[in-house]
Order: sequence, then C-alpha cells, then structure tokens
Amino acid sequence: MSYIPRLKEKYNAEIVPSLRKEFDYKSVMQVPKLEKIVINQGVGEATSDKRLVDFAVEEISTISGQKAIVKYSKKDISNFKLRKGMPIGAMVTLRGARMYEFFDRLISAALPRTRDFRGVKSSGFDGRGNYNFGIKEQIIFPEIDIDKVNQITGMTITLVTSANTDTEAKALLTNFGFPLTK
Repeated sequence: MSYIPRLKEKYNAEIVPSLRKEFDYKSVMQVPKLEKIVINQGVGEATSDKRLVDFAVEEISTISGQKAIVKYSKKDISNFKLRKGMPIGAMVTLRGARMYEFFDRLISAALPRTRDFRGVKSSGFDGRGNYNFGIKEQIIFPEIDIDKVNQITGMTITLVTSANTDTEAKALLTNFGFPLTK
C-alpha cells in the first residue's frame, strides 16, 4: 500500500463533495484543486555576498523537502549594482505528495508559530484563483534550526489552484483549513 498524504485524503473524501454541492458542479473534474505551491525567496544583498544565495537555497530545501534552485537576474540594473546573470534568489515548486505535506505543515505547524497570528489576509488572490502571501521570518518553520540561521529573511508562497474565480479558490483553501481573515 502506498502512502497518501492526510490533506489529499481529506480533499477526496470531504472537500470534493462539499465544493460540488456548494458550487453545483456537474462533474468531479470541475471541482478546483491545489495544483502546485511555489516558494520564492529573493536575496537582495546577494549582489555583494554570493554565499547568501547558498544559505537561501539550503533553507528552502530544508523547509520544502525538495532541492531549491538558484534564480538569476535577467537584466542589468545599475542603481542596484546588479548585472545580468547574477544570483539573486532561490525558489522551489512543489507538486503531488510533497505539496500536500508542505501545505499540511504550513497550516498546522508553521503559520500558528507566527508572532501575533490572527490569520492570513484574504487580499492575496490574483483574480484567477491563485493566492499569494508573504512570510516575514523563515524561523516559523520547525525544520529550521534557529542557531544555524545567519540572517532572518522572508519568503513569498504562491498557492496555485485550478479554480476559475477567487471565490472558488477561497472556498477550496478554507475547506483545507487555511486560516484566511477578512
């Protein structure tokens, strides 16, 4: 028997019938689903210290359970002392079982550890059913050892859904237990 993540089981057993009833979908295939999660961390100070990008890659890889890649600048910007091809950030795209596992840890362990946490603002929807939000400190993730952190940095997390509208995506995320506020 193969392993099925807890949130994927919840999606198939509870969320699909609930959303089908709420939005009156005719087919199970119309029900929106979580397609991928993209974690992105920009390292602006990397123009002067290239090791910071390596730390960002290591941290995102630890958090996500998948090797992160280095992102390079696409053009020259003289005001930022930036040249084309310089490393400026790290990112990882999660799909399948790793995506559900990360989403589960994000909802149940990481976000509640945020200082003065009251939920995530619901203004992060992009109009096409995707949700973006930022995290100010990477140390909210239990996988990060605070003693080994050389600099507290934030990251952007994008939840990409197959929903056509923001209301469908919002219903999907709240059924997963994602703490959206008004």
